[in-house]
Amino acid sequence: MKRIGLIAAVVVAVVAGATAVTLSVMSTKDTPAPRPAPSSGPASPGAPPAIATSTGPFAAGPIAPPKRGSYLGAWVRPEHLTESGRLTAMTAWEKSVGRKMAIVNTYRRFDENFFNASDEQFAARGTTLMLSWAGGDTRLITMGRYDELIRERARELKAFGRPVLLRYRWEMDRPNLRAQMWSGADYVAAWKYVRAIFTAEGATNASWVWCPTVEGFQGGYADEFYPGDDQVDWNCVDVYAGTRYDTIGALMREFLQFCAQHPTKPVMIGEFGVARAWGTEQRATWLADASATFKANPQIRAVMYFESDPTDNKGPTQQFQVSDDPTVLGAFRTSLAQDPHYTPMTAAAAGARSRKK
Repeated sequence: MKRIGLIAAVVVAVVAGATAVTLSVMSTKDTPAPRPAPSSGPASPGAPPAIATSTGPFAAGPIAPPKRGSYLGAWVRPEHLTESGRLTAMTAWEKSVGRKMAIVNTYRRFDENFFNASDEQFAARGTTLMLSWAGGDTRLITMGRYDELIRERARELKAFGRPVLLRYRWEMDRPNLRAQMWSGADYVAAWKYVRAIFTAEGATNASWVWCPTVEGFQGGYADEFYPGDDQVDWNCVDVYAGTRYDTIGALMREFLQFCAQHPTKPVMIGEFGVARAWGTEQRATWLADASATFKANPQIRAVMYFESDPTDNKGPTQQFQVSDDPTVLGAFRTSLAQDPHYTPMTAAAAGARSRKK
């Protein structure tokens, strides 16, 4: 989730052993969000833009895109921040929308372990994990300061055995991260450095996901952080109708144009959501239009809803939960969850799921 300021770390006790892991829930802002300007929004979204129209073939790494349509996944913030709470939250979400998520997103700090007991249970049932890994100071990484930490994470990934999506230092283009990222060139160098260590350790069971903010594309500075088609497996963006209400196609236009220039890379919407501030009717309309936009751009092969009202986000422009509004939830169910365009993950797509010995 985009933020200007703090990462709220939610400590979760691991079921096995006395280890602690952190589910890092991103805050959008660390001060109360401004009230949105009065707006009725687009009364009729009209035909969504068709820009990223490549249908492959795609070079996507171990997690292959579906042959047609898109995977549907989510981050669901637990009510109770425990291992069982995380499982309960996802189970309740899936029951409310009437389907199992193909992908479950989770957040990790740079220095914490990748996997915990709930991850094992998600994987055991056939769900693909997306690890949103925060990364560290880019120059310290390329100086070798964190080599052992990176090797430990690579070995952990290899031991996990199952294919995963690795969203390394997502939203790296946020202005508040500039002191840690230094520059686009520094970020690219750090990405290549980290991935080279993973390859050297034999941790090749991850598809690497590159995921800036939609604002970075709108501002023309996201693509300076792009490591290259030979380094990236999935291109991605995080996009919200938060303080600004517009169709998702309008918000993503520049991102979709970027994706059209990289036709061999499948596209993921790493986080998307429409804020409570816009009211039930407009939220329902926005979700229906979002689904139409995903379909109009067949390069989009995975979409991940951000089902959360993070506790440190102040005000309805930063609240994206839909499960507590029956009308909006119904729009999500009809437009996304129950639409056959959104296909289950298959064993063939995610590779062999048996644990490597």
